[in-house]
Amino acid sequence: MSIFKVFFQESPSEVPVREWTQSVYVEGESEADVRKKLASRQYNIEFVTLLSGAHLEYEQNSEDFKTETV
Repeated sequence: MSIFKVFFQESPSEVPVREWTQSVYVEGESEADVRKKLASRQYNIEFVTLLSGAHLEYEQNSEDFKTETV
């Protein structure tokens, strides 16, 4: 399993506004797998990125790092 960072807006009916973008960390096999896992939450997903190497290490050192259980 890999860890992905998902950038999203909570309301799928509104136009995305960068200042309101939230993020969540999700374990999954692929970007498609992560999107499928989050489908029930009705998020307006902007971007999904795979975290690895130094980028993953940096994110894990953040106080906000917590992998969602989906």
